[in-house]
Amino acid sequence: MRKLRIASRGIVALLTALAAAAAAAESVSQAPPTAPVRPVIDDYFGIKVADPYRYMENLKDPQVESWFKQQNEFARGVLGRIAGRQQLLARIKELGQSAPARVFDVRRLPTDRYFYQKRLATEDVARLFICDGLEGAEKLALDPNKYPAPKGSHNAISYYAPCDDGNWVAVGVSPAGSENAIIHIINLGTGEEAKETIDRARFGGIAWRADNHSFYYNRLQKLGPDQPPTDEELKSKTYLHVIGTPVESDPAILGFELSAAVKLSPMDAPFVVTDPTSKYALAVVEHGVLNEITAYAAPADAVTGADVPWKKICDVDDQVTGTAIRGQELYLLSHKDSPRFKVLHSNLSHPDVAHSQTLVGQGTAVITAIAAAQDAVYLQLLDGGIGRISRVPYGGEQAEVPLPLQGAVSLENPDSRVPGVLLSLTSWTQAFSIYGYDPVNRRVSDTRLQPVGKFDRPADLVSEEVKVASYDGTMVPLSIIHRRDIKLDGSNPTLMDGYGAYGMTIDPFFEPRRIAWMERGGVFAEAHVRGGGEYGEDWHKWGQKLTKPNTWRDFIACAQYLIDHKYTSPARLAGEGTSAGGITIGRAFTERPDLFAAALDRVGVSNAVRQEFSPNGPPNIPEFGSVQTQEGFEDLYAMDAYLHVRDGVKYPAVLVTTGWNDPRVASWEPGKMAARLQAASASGKPVLLRVEYAAGHGMGSTKSQLEEEMADSWSFLFWQFGVPGFEPSSN
Repeated sequence: MRKLRIASRGIVALLTALAAAAAAAESVSQAPPTAPVRPVIDDYFGIKVADPYRYMENLKDPQVESWFKQQNEFARGVLGRIAGRQQLLARIKELGQSAPARVFDVRRLPTDRYFYQKRLATEDVARLFICDGLEGAEKLALDPNKYPAPKGSHNAISYYAPCDDGNWVAVGVSPAGSENAIIHIINLGTGEEAKETIDRARFGGIAWRADNHSFYYNRLQKLGPDQPPTDEELKSKTYLHVIGTPVESDPAILGFELSAAVKLSPMDAPFVVTDPTSKYALAVVEHGVLNEITAYAAPADAVTGADVPWKKICDVDDQVTGTAIRGQELYLLSHKDSPRFKVLHSNLSHPDVAHSQTLVGQGTAVITAIAAAQDAVYLQLLDGGIGRISRVPYGGEQAEVPLPLQGAVSLENPDSRVPGVLLSLTSWTQAFSIYGYDPVNRRVSDTRLQPVGKFDRPADLVSEEVKVASYDGTMVPLSIIHRRDIKLDGSNPTLMDGYGAYGMTIDPFFEPRRIAWMERGGVFAEAHVRGGGEYGEDWHKWGQKLTKPNTWRDFIACAQYLIDHKYTSPARLAGEGTSAGGITIGRAFTERPDLFAAALDRVGVSNAVRQEFSPNGPPNIPEFGSVQTQEGFEDLYAMDAYLHVRDGVKYPAVLVTTGWNDPRVASWEPGKMAARLQAASASGKPVLLRVEYAAGHGMGSTKSQLEEEMADSWSFLFWQFGVPGFEPSSN
């Protein structure tokens, strides 16, 4: 049995020291507001763990709300006094407006009607547009800010889904970055909106029926006054809605204790999937954040209530993570006995993964996604950090699709009725563009939906792909991006990002506004640590639960590589982690504080031991574990940055950020982390807590909000690196 070495002795001394540090901080001018210490001691399987700021988990407590507001005011005041911040922000905005517009989330229907989200250079939020043919006139389908929003806030489109003939579109609109979408239904012929709206539609899951007048959707339960917030994402259901009928009369199709054929746990999220070429529908069950699904099939015309003759296709043990349909043909993406994935083929009239045929076996590249078009099954591949597309014609041989650049590629909402696919392409040094593949001419061409901006293809930036030996000898990919003319003398301001969770890959991408960092000599690096999916499911499992320490130790090894090879030095190196990447950066600087001058902890998972008690906690148990078991507690304690902060340690400067409406990482996690660091650090370096009250986890944030955060973050780092021109003023 693995032994957990947590010192339960000395808890009283710890709390005494915290109280003393808090009292001392109160007497220091220009210090952030002190958080009171109100200790709670938990007993986990005989191990006592002190939590000095447990009370912060009640974000509705007026004292807690007041502390967050004071912290934010203090942080904004400090950041606002950094001399070079305004100039940096002006440059970021200039770079951000260099292209006339940014276009994304594109769909193409058989009628050659295109749907896409588009944000003009001068706009803060994207709107939904349509055009008939690439040369057709553009028409506004929906502006999310036509609807009421909280005072001083905004709305954003979370998702949209057009019906099969393209005459109706259902759009999920969320206020203030909350992701709490409300579905609006628009008739594109008349421009009129259906009278009914559907709230609690965070997950969307819209699937239209063949009549083009009804659709399936997933809806969260309505919490009662005495229900805990951890119930919010549990027991969601899929319903069927007919346009023009009362939403509260919509029949439930799938849900907890609803169907005898599809048995669900409270954590499961059910969805119905349809395809315009098929007479069958799928029931797809997602088990929290687990990548592996359970799936069923049934005749589509029978899916009108809870009593549906579903036939099971696959279960979690079959390790299927994706599906594609064309007519009666079913394609499954699975990593069972194939950690880099394979594609299976079955028939929906008799679906059975156990008797399916292998269409594409495991190769050297990781298959990250599949899609069925009219002409072929298309595979999205990741090969040594470079994206590729492969095509398997129905009844033909697999062949690679030639791409115009090396970088990241993704399939854009394929349609089984349309030949070819739309592709998005980008690299570390070239901005995102949207291409179309024509299978007749076997050519990839630019759709020109995305106009090229002045700074979208800079000639003076280069990227390098290297492999770094981690602490156990595992070779970890590291991407390094910088100006061509930098000198490797250890003086370059360097920001390294890392994630490492859910089997997600961090693919190459170019952000023109990052030029503002590079032109000041800055280096940007991406550490492709274990826990991600860069090398398939094995890479994911080697950074999960018991093996999670590999994630931040890979990150530490990559930091050391940058220092050893003179890209930078500890005095000019910062680490960054976002969301689950909060584990990566938090545990990296708590384990090796000497390696970093500063850290950006963005909406980060910081208190893993307590995360399952947040609204988004239960669905994340498959990825991180649960304190309900000793093994789960030990794993979670190891990855808990908050509980690894020690008094008297010289920690780097840290900018902690949170969005007050965050549905994924509750604001109390970053808040507790900031409070603990402020009380414990002996370095004298600042620990700031920046709160965005009109935002959430980042999805749905406005362009201005993102640019303000960039300016705050980078000016904070330049200040800590001692870059001339970024000294803070005294008032």
